[in-house]
Amino acid sequence: MNSRVYLCKLVVWGLLWVMGQSVAWAQPSPETQKRYKAAVRLVQTGDYERAKSELNPLIQRDGPLAPYAHYYYALAAFREKNFNQARLMLKQLMSRFPNWQKMDDASYLFSAVCMETGQYEDALAALQRIGDPSLRADVTKLEQSFIPRITELGRLKQLNKEFPDNRTVGLALIDLIQRTASDKDDLELSDRLTNRFGLPANASARPTSASAASPAPTTRPADPVTQPTRSSRPKGYYNVAVMFPFRVDGFDADKRLRSNQYVYDLYNGIKLAKDKLQEEGITINLFAYDVDNDANRTLELVNSPAFAQTDLIIGPLYVEPNRIVSAFANQNNMLLLNPIATSSELVANQPMSFLAQPSLARQAQKVAEQARAMGGGRRAAIYFGSARKDSLLALAYQNELKRLNYQIVDFRKLTGNGSAMASTMQLGAVTPAPQTATSTTPAVITLGHVFFASSNEDDGTRILDALSRRRVSAPLIATATAFDFYRSSTSTFTRRDLYLLYPDFIDNAREPVITFQESYLATRNTIPSVFASQGYDMMLFFGRQLAKNGTQLRNRMALRSDTDDYLLSGFDYTQANENQIVPIVKYQDGRFTKIN
Repeated sequence: MNSRVYLCKLVVWGLLWVMGQSVAWAQPSPETQKRYKAAVRLVQTGDYERAKSELNPLIQRDGPLAPYAHYYYALAAFREKNFNQARLMLKQLMSRFPNWQKMDDASYLFSAVCMETGQYEDALAALQRIGDPSLRADVTKLEQSFIPRITELGRLKQLNKEFPDNRTVGLALIDLIQRTASDKDDLELSDRLTNRFGLPANASARPTSASAASPAPTTRPADPVTQPTRSSRPKGYYNVAVMFPFRVDGFDADKRLRSNQYVYDLYNGIKLAKDKLQEEGITINLFAYDVDNDANRTLELVNSPAFAQTDLIIGPLYVEPNRIVSAFANQNNMLLLNPIATSSELVANQPMSFLAQPSLARQAQKVAEQARAMGGGRRAAIYFGSARKDSLLALAYQNELKRLNYQIVDFRKLTGNGSAMASTMQLGAVTPAPQTATSTTPAVITLGHVFFASSNEDDGTRILDALSRRRVSAPLIATATAFDFYRSSTSTFTRRDLYLLYPDFIDNAREPVITFQESYLATRNTIPSVFASQGYDMMLFFGRQLAKNGTQLRNRMALRSDTDDYLLSGFDYTQANENQIVPIVKYQDGRFTKIN
C-alpha cells in the first residue's frame, strides 16, 4: 500500500477537526478563517495549485494559522509529487514554529517526503522524534512501505548502524542478506539480527531465488547409481560426496532466510560444474550428505558401505567432522577438499587433503613477494582490524617479514574513524623530510610500505584517511574485504599507491565469467555469489584432474590449472596441498587488474 494512503487518512480527515478547534481558540479574523478553510477544502478535493495560492499569504504572517498553512502547503506539494518543495516548506515550519502542538504530524509528513526521495536517514530520524502513541501504527506502516525497497546492502547495513533499534530496518537487512549476500560476515550479522528481531512476517511471500527453491539435499545419494569397486586409475565416472551442513530438517523451499545460504550457493556452483564436465565427457555422480557439527553422525556415514565407493569428498566444514573424514580419506586413498578453510594445519601431513583456498601463511608470503617487487625499503608498518582472522593474517605477515629481515616499525590493531586510527598509530622515530630553517611542515614518515588486514568494509577508507593524517606516503597493501566496492568512489583506489590482497577476485569482464553468470541467472533466477563461483571452479578443476590422473593425483607437476576458463584465478598445487594462487589487484585504466 502506498504511504500517501496513510497520509490521506491521517492528516486530512483525522486532523482537520483538531486543527479547526485550535484555530477557533486563537480567534483569527473571520476573513482569515474563511480563507484557511477554503484552502483546506481545495487540498481535500485535489486542487493543489489553488490551495497553495490561498495558503501562501497565511504563511507570510506570524499569526496562529501560519504553522497550519505551512503544513497544508507541504501536503499539497507532496500530493503533487513536488517533494523538494514539500521538504523545504516543512523545514521552514520546523524552524519558525519549533513548539507547534502538531509537530508530530509534521515530522510524519517530513519523513514520508524523505522516504519518497531516498533520504532514509532523515526520514528515520524524523520518525524517532514522534512521541504521539496514536501515530505508532502509521509510523510502522510508513517504514514497512519504503525500507524493504532498498536493494543496496551497504546502505541497509549503514542504516542498521545508525538506527540499531529499528525493527523494520533490521528485518529488511535480514531479508536482503539472505536473498543476495554470500559473505560469511554478512550471514553472521543476519543471524544476530534474527535472534533479536525474528524473521520477516511476510518472508514466505517474498520472491525466492532458484537456489533457495532447489530440491533439498538428503542424507541419501541425490543420484543413485550402481557403484562398482573403486579404482585409482582414470575411469569413465567419478563419485563425489558433498558433505555440507545443509540442515535439511529445517529446510523450507519457499524461504531463503538461512544462515547457511553460502552452503547452497557452493552446492549450486558444483552442480553447474558437473554439467560442464559432462559436456567434456567427464561423468560426475554427486552425492549430497547433510553433515553438521556431529561427530557420531559423520563416523556412521563414512563407515557405511555406499560411502566406500567415493572418489572425492568436498567438506565437511566443521573441525571434528573434518578430522574424522580426513583420517578416513587417508586410510582409503580418497581425495578430500576443504572449500573455504584457510588453515594450513588441515592439510599438514595429510597427503589426500587439499585446501581450495590459499592459507593465511601463503597469502602473507605472496604479499611479501609483492612488497619486495615494489622496492622502497625494508621498513614496514602492519595494522589489523577487530576480527580474529584480521589479527591472524597480520601475525602471519609479521612473521614473513621478519624472516625476510624487514624492520617492523609498528604492529597494532586499529579501530574507529580515520582520526582515531591516526592517533593510535605508534610509528616511532621517523626520517625527517628536508626542510628550510623557517619551515613548519611536519616530517613525512618514510616507510617501504604499510599492510592493513581488515574484514570491515568501512575500514579501507578510514586507514587511507589515517595515513594521510600521519603524512605517511608509502604504498598501502590492504585486504580487499576492507573496502566497500559499491559505495567507494574511484578516487578511493587512485589517490594513493594502493594494492589489494584479493583471494576471491573475479574479473567480471572476462567471457567465462559472463557466460557463467548468464547461465546461473537463467537456471537459478539469481545472480551467483562468490561461493557459487568457488563451488564451480573447484569441481571443474578436480573433476578434470580425476579424469587425467586418476584418484591418486600422483603427477604433482600437473596439479595446476592449464586453461583460462575458471571464474576466479585458478589453482596451483605443484608445491603444496593448498592453493598457491593469491591474486593481488590494483585499480588501473578504470578497472581492477591482477598484477601478480
